[in-house]
Amino acid sequence: MPDLSEDFRLPVGCPNCSSHRMRVSQVHNPDDKVFCASCNTQVCLYHEAEEIIRKGAGSESEALLEEAANRQR
Repeated sequence: MPDLSEDFRLPVGCPNCSSHRMRVSQVHNPDDKVFCASCNTQVCLYHEAEEIIRKGAGSESEALLEEAANRQR
């Protein structure tokens, strides 16, 4: 069965393990839960993650990491 989720990077890390790699359903409904890809802790909802990404990273180096990690393949 194919994987129905996708990984992306958030500027803020997981409160449990500090990883920036997150996982969400490919459907991208606003109320979809976003989980840490490392420890599987629920971090936020997808619409909250979109807002975090929209506000952007706190530094130029963080912004470059976000752009590279979230680039569409």
